[in-house]
Amino acid sequence: MHGTGRDPVREALKRHEERQEQNIIILIRQLSDSNPNLRTRSAESLGNMGDLRAVEPLIALLDDPIPDVVWVALRALGKLHDQRAYATLMERLSNPDRWIRQGAAWALGELRDPGAGPSIVPLLSDKKKGVRAAAAEALGKIGGGPYREQLEPLLDDDEPEVRQAAREAMKKSE
Repeated sequence: MHGTGRDPVREALKRHEERQEQNIIILIRQLSDSNPNLRTRSAESLGNMGDLRAVEPLIALLDDPIPDVVWVALRALGKLHDQRAYATLMERLSNPDRWIRQGAAWALGELRDPGAGPSIVPLLSDKKKGVRAAAAEALGKIGGGPYREQLEPLLDDDEPEVRQAAREAMKKSE
């Protein structure tokens, strides 16, 4: 400190926090950019940063016309584990796009809200294997005990990833 009263570590941490703050503001602003790749990368970064100020802007991004952008926003919301996303995630379970159904099921599993279980169960018989696997995984995270009967048929699914997800979900419920 050399008698100056300055703490270089504290100053470095302060600069880091200020940059982090600026980055969050920039990334949230970029969610409305005309470039879908920039929206996608920004949503992914916000999910990884874990700052809950991103929840509402990411929820708004679920109405994006580009399914890839919505998929990444769903994943980011799941990583943030914030209940504010619950209602809009539930709405996405019936979306015609399989990636959106799959992402919504995964994100709801991350929220671990038991109330989502009954709405996820129908996805166990979805035509798309990724949706079935995500639904089984989500039920396992939520607490698969009440859903053992619905998960059991997936143990004989044609797709290995679905069988594995069902096994894991059932293990968690034991």
